[in-house]
Amino acid sequence: MPPRVRRHRAGLSAAALTVAALGALLPPAQAAGAGPSSGAGHPGRDERLQHRLERLVAQEDGPPGAIAVLTRGGRTQVYTAGVGDLATGRRPDLDDHMRIASIAKAFSGAVALRLVDEGRLSLDDTIGERLPGLPADWHAVTLRRLLQHTSGLPDFSADPEFLAILQADPRHRFDPRTLLDFVADRPLLFRPGSLYEYSNSDNIAVALMAEAATGRRYEDLLGDLVYRPVGLRETTLPLGYRLPRPFLHGYDVNPPAEPEDVSEAIGASGVWASGGIVSTPRELGAFIRAYGGPALLSEKTRKEQLAFRPGDSSEPAGPGTNAAGLAIYQYTTRCGVLYGHTGNFPGYTQLAATTPDGTRSLTFTINTQTSKGNKPALLARLRTVQEDFACALLKDR
Repeated sequence: MPPRVRRHRAGLSAAALTVAALGALLPPAQAAGAGPSSGAGHPGRDERLQHRLERLVAQEDGPPGAIAVLTRGGRTQVYTAGVGDLATGRRPDLDDHMRIASIAKAFSGAVALRLVDEGRLSLDDTIGERLPGLPADWHAVTLRRLLQHTSGLPDFSADPEFLAILQADPRHRFDPRTLLDFVADRPLLFRPGSLYEYSNSDNIAVALMAEAATGRRYEDLLGDLVYRPVGLRETTLPLGYRLPRPFLHGYDVNPPAEPEDVSEAIGASGVWASGGIVSTPRELGAFIRAYGGPALLSEKTRKEQLAFRPGDSSEPAGPGTNAAGLAIYQYTTRCGVLYGHTGNFPGYTQLAATTPDGTRSLTFTINTQTSKGNKPALLARLRTVQEDFACALLKDR
């Protein structure tokens, strides 16, 4: 059955603009039909997985397209369903650029933890020591608490003034180093370490602490400490709204209206270290194998990274039972344990996960947005399918 190519309107709906900020706060989108896939009819592919991916896309509230990539050692299997571009009917591709949303938080974690390994940062360094210009009420918050989302910092991306700016101009160019100014007049939400609350402010502060410790721009630290060691050549942190070509198109859909292509509707400067990175399925898999496995960090720092808090979920929740570490999550599925991170942004919902030894990875992308705050039924089905793929990854084959 060929892809059902649907007409789409450029731009972002008024409803979407109301909360067009970051990760968990963003608007939903809806589906187009399933189409032929690179998974179908290929030796070694699991047709049951292919069918489940196609069913996810075919649901009334499902995404226009999906791509799941299983990598075991040097062998990669790519499953796709539906389309990556409604205008042309083109399928999602392993080398399509895409917004990885809050998986960018794992990148900021990688930068910070590598600096810990180098002795230029400590997990016990405080905001007061590294960023004394931030509110005095925040000064006791440590790098560890920021990476674990137990800091209590108010979330700038929920601030009414921030949201009003985006509503007036979704492509507004923020100075990312001043994003915390939106909530600088507010006290901590709770005593650091006493509660878990996922906050986009945390990873902005992490990046600023990394800059303060080194005297270098966060973007340059990403290049030296993450991109080059892992061999990432197509992964970037843009501040504008454009995506490199080719890219996986992301959609907002609110029937009976036609789907809106929101791929380039929102600028990335208001996301920065908390969600602004653009990558590809291929490179995202390489990153998570390095960061979730033993390749990037010392054994001592990795032990700190993997000290998980049971029950604390990524946003959106990943497959199985979630637990939070330092800019990484543990997903305990019915078939075993993976480490990784998720994310969502207008037009995209992402999962990247690896086995603890870093030899196998799963990336799973749909080109619409879902979270616990919108389309929870879609998120529940998505997590079920993700767990099916996780089990396939964990099987010996």
